[in-house]
Amino acid sequence: MSERSSMMGRMFLLLGLLLLLPTGIMLQILRINIVEGDGYRELWSSQAIDFLPIPAQRGNIFDTNGSLLATNLTIYKVALDPQLLRERNEQITNIAGVLSRHTGRSIQYYKNRLASAPNRSRYVVLERNVPVQVYEDLNELNIRGLILEEEFQRNYNFGTLASHVLGFMNHNMDGMAGLEQRYNELLKGQDGLQQVRKDRLNNIFAYVGAPRKLPRQGYSLHTTIDAQIQAIAEEELENGINRHLAKKGTIIVMEPKTGAVRAMANYPTFNPNSPATIQNENRRNFAVADLIEPGSTFKLTTAIAAVDQNLVRFDEEFFTPDSGQLMIHGQMMRDHNPLGTLTFPQVIARSSNIATSEIAQRIKPDKFYQYARNMGFGTPTQIDLPGEMGGRLQRPFEWSRVTLPWMSIGYEVQVTPIQIAQAYAAFANNGVLMKPFIIESISDEFGNKIERTKPKTVRRIANEKTIQKLMPVFETVVSDSGTASWASVDGLRIAGKTGTAQKYIDGRYRALYRASFVGFFPVEDPEYVILVILDEPRTSIFGGFTAGSIFKEVANRVSGLRNSIPAKNQPGNIAEGRNIIAPKLNGLENQSAQAVLRNSGIPFTVTGRGKFVVEQVPAPGVEFDRNTPIELMLADHSSESVPDGYARIPDLKDLSMRQASYLLLDHGLNIESIGSGTVYAQFPRAGELMEMGRTVTIRGKARSFNQSSAIAANE
Repeated sequence: MSERSSMMGRMFLLLGLLLLLPTGIMLQILRINIVEGDGYRELWSSQAIDFLPIPAQRGNIFDTNGSLLATNLTIYKVALDPQLLRERNEQITNIAGVLSRHTGRSIQYYKNRLASAPNRSRYVVLERNVPVQVYEDLNELNIRGLILEEEFQRNYNFGTLASHVLGFMNHNMDGMAGLEQRYNELLKGQDGLQQVRKDRLNNIFAYVGAPRKLPRQGYSLHTTIDAQIQAIAEEELENGINRHLAKKGTIIVMEPKTGAVRAMANYPTFNPNSPATIQNENRRNFAVADLIEPGSTFKLTTAIAAVDQNLVRFDEEFFTPDSGQLMIHGQMMRDHNPLGTLTFPQVIARSSNIATSEIAQRIKPDKFYQYARNMGFGTPTQIDLPGEMGGRLQRPFEWSRVTLPWMSIGYEVQVTPIQIAQAYAAFANNGVLMKPFIIESISDEFGNKIERTKPKTVRRIANEKTIQKLMPVFETVVSDSGTASWASVDGLRIAGKTGTAQKYIDGRYRALYRASFVGFFPVEDPEYVILVILDEPRTSIFGGFTAGSIFKEVANRVSGLRNSIPAKNQPGNIAEGRNIIAPKLNGLENQSAQAVLRNSGIPFTVTGRGKFVVEQVPAPGVEFDRNTPIELMLADHSSESVPDGYARIPDLKDLSMRQASYLLLDHGLNIESIGSGTVYAQFPRAGELMEMGRTVTIRGKARSFNQSSAIAANE
């Protein structure tokens, strides 16, 4: 009995031991699933499940007419995992064959790339940028170990066009300047997520039903930039800088009624597709980031303040010294030439610093300061571009005794080019200051407009009657008697102001200058304001000749784009088909004579051989139909040679100041012009030899109205 009991005991013990194992297993299962289940599930998720980003497409940037300025290109990269393909020579040959057919490289080239990879390499790039057809052909091979990657690259379709406005991208596809930086968050959108699984070898694969979050594609920007006007501005700016040997330059084209910027160009420029190829300095947008002393373009502030407060009469005469200079509070104020007695309109037209400072000293400092602030100086314009500077406009309690007279002519004040353009846009807009802007609207990936920019009025800068009184005064600046005759365009009424400002460097003024001209047209209903600034031009320091000539080319081409801009005759200009006076060309070199005629728009024919014009038909001074070609007869009437580096001074008498200037520049000589109209005296005399680069002084006198009407078409 005891033996049986002992046996039963052993059986129950064995049974207990046998039951203990599944019980332990069950308890372990319960522990894993219930007690520590969350932790293990989280560990499993981190090891077996992952999320891959679904890149969002960056938004496009368009011009005002819908031209695509900036977009995205898809780049396909081809790579291999040598560890998976090293024993599969046939597959390697197939891959290399597909690439070879499209790229022109040999199959052996790709095999050599693979063979030269390190032994443990798991990633060997064969091509970094292949067409989509290659991508599709390789994908059809369905070879394990073939790695096909899709990437996006920003592309600027017109290269350098509007590069300072658009900006550029870094390697992370983030905007680094311009609109790309200002609207970076809107443009880049939000990436989506795709859930994937990983096996024990850490290979990633998708699975059916995996949750995913679709990306929000980047918004697109529709700008105010007109690609045609922008191209014109950039082309003429580069040509003008090369012609006048300037260091750099800026052009802004703005609509005065709305504040929309139609073009903003700087030179030197850069290609945003490869921004690293140019210096950082040239990637900066000078139009909004440069602080400069504006010079005489700031005289608009003085004129508006004085007329608005009835502190000056239009028939009032101002006497300037015969020496052209005057001591004011211990500092010498100078005019560019002795100007004699001037009425108020002549003070503006001929840009007298002495008379302008006299007018300014009638204005109370706090009033002058307030007018300058009202015109937008001393505060940012809030244009939607990064890097804008606010300028520097001292408060009256900071002024010295000489601040007001010097500020009235554009010194002791720092402004940005966009502020100058905004101020003249307000003048053109009947005294209403508008906020400049670049973005017209923002749209989503489906083209729906999510935001529109409405033109925003900032303030009125002066009484409307004041603006109307001053409009013809600033129009005379662009007449033959003004400082900007070079900016005039036949048939187009233009008003504006020239500027020449000495540069302040390292605590003192240097013999280096900025030349500028800002104007708008047509005067009767202004549609465009154009600002041109040149830094350190070497042909002349005067804005009328340098910046004004660039303005003329831009205005002439831009006005031709719009049928709404009327081609009306200005006083003193002659319509097509009217008679004109033949210029004097006898004795000039052939190239110089042709340059004069081309600039005047006069057709011509050439007969004979030689270097000089020995006869012309019609003769000089004869009235003839402007559509009739002038016949030039050439011969070598002079055997005397001109030494290298020298030029023979041409006879300039009775030529217009503009024609004389063209001739002197063509001979490699600089110009100092005194007066306006027709040349009546020159120094040195005609026929003398002079070293190139030296200055010839020409003096002009105004014509009578009848003379002006007859000759104006030549200019």
